[in-house]
Amino acid sequence: MLTVLTAILFLMGVIGIAIAISARGKLKLAKAPIKITNVNDRYQAYKATLKRQILSKKAFKKWEKSLKKEKKSADAANDTRKKRVYSLNFKGDLHAREVDSLREEITAILSVATEGDEVVIHLESPGGSVVGYGLAASQLERIRARNIRLTVSVDKIAASGGYKMACVADHLVTAPFAMIGSIGVVMGLPNFHRLLKKKDIDYELLTAGEYKRTLTLFGENTNAARQKDQEKLEDFHTLFKDHIASYRPQVDIDRVGNGDYWAAKRALEMGLVDELITSDDLLLSMNETADIYEVRYNPPKKIIEKLSESSSELIKDAVLSLWETIRTSWY
Repeated sequence: MLTVLTAILFLMGVIGIAIAISARGKLKLAKAPIKITNVNDRYQAYKATLKRQILSKKAFKKWEKSLKKEKKSADAANDTRKKRVYSLNFKGDLHAREVDSLREEITAILSVATEGDEVVIHLESPGGSVVGYGLAASQLERIRARNIRLTVSVDKIAASGGYKMACVADHLVTAPFAMIGSIGVVMGLPNFHRLLKKKDIDYELLTAGEYKRTLTLFGENTNAARQKDQEKLEDFHTLFKDHIASYRPQVDIDRVGNGDYWAAKRALEMGLVDELITSDDLLLSMNETADIYEVRYNPPKKIIEKLSESSSELIKDAVLSLWETIRTSWY
């Protein structure tokens, strides 16, 4: 018995060593937190579902058979790959937090995309942080720097920082009544100095450097401080207008750079956008001639988030179990 056991252990050891040796040198690929969805397949699934309902069984089978035959002949005839379109979504808030996901998605795409491919960004943003949206616009510039066509599609709004991003596009399309523009800079803050003074509360602020602090929340603001911040706003506004003019030289920047905004139909007349079309029709028009992939970054969850989800599930299960006990006791 002992001899048999020894032989088995020896054999297992040999197998383990063999597996380890064969595994050595093999490339171990980490799984990236990126979700890829084939949009063409999704459209085909929509069509098949509807066809199944509106056609007779015989007609549906005939259509399905012709579809397979068509695909087979197309694959045999097509020696070169179709154009690839990578579809991204950016829904920005005041702090442009979505830029963290956007930079990961663009990095992933640029690792495989080549000239002839296209990136489509579905953008929605009322604007916000100068720094945040400046970085977001720079991420889109990475695409153009690689000579990959960039299309930005706006269904609802691309204003201020949102338009700062959108204007980077080679081709900018919008739904007819989307809000476009607001090429301006704004700053505002409350001041509690008089309230503190009324309550006999002093606020001390020490700085080194003449302009380390200008307008403040609690100190007594001066005209000099206001003038300095106004100068900063004007400078940022000039940089903003220069950015727009560099990507859309056809616009009259003095006319559109006054902070106003327009419906896309009017924005088209002023050269702020290139075409009126919804994002749905844009992708649908590419369905027959391109392979379309939706790319979405799913950031790894933090431990506290996982624990929170687990706790929520436990509480949910406990409540459902209690409810089931109560419900069944009524019968």
